[in-house]
Amino acid sequence: MKVKENIIKIVLSILFLVCLLDMPYGYFQLVRFLGMVGFGILAYHNYQKNQTWFAIWLASAILINPIFKISLGREIWNFVDVIWAIILIASILIHQTKSKTE
Repeated sequence: MKVKENIIKIVLSILFLVCLLDMPYGYFQLVRFLGMVGFGILAYHNYQKNQTWFAIWLASAILINPIFKISLGREIWNFVDVIWAIILIASILIHQTKSKTE
């Protein structure tokens, strides 16, 4: 299960970092949809295990959802994309560190 979660996290991180480039509007729509699905899956997997990560992933899924769009402006979305990429990669490293110590 961890491998699938890590793949989702890496793919989402790459998608969010590519958002920093000048991409067509359709790409951002795709990222919203894939981000909502990816964060939803991560929230589902963490529901029973870790309430903190569950809340982070759920809030992220709500923020990025393509149905009820939240308009933040390009600069703020770029900042949020970088923060998400950092959090996603950090969560992989945190879980790997915990696995090695247990």
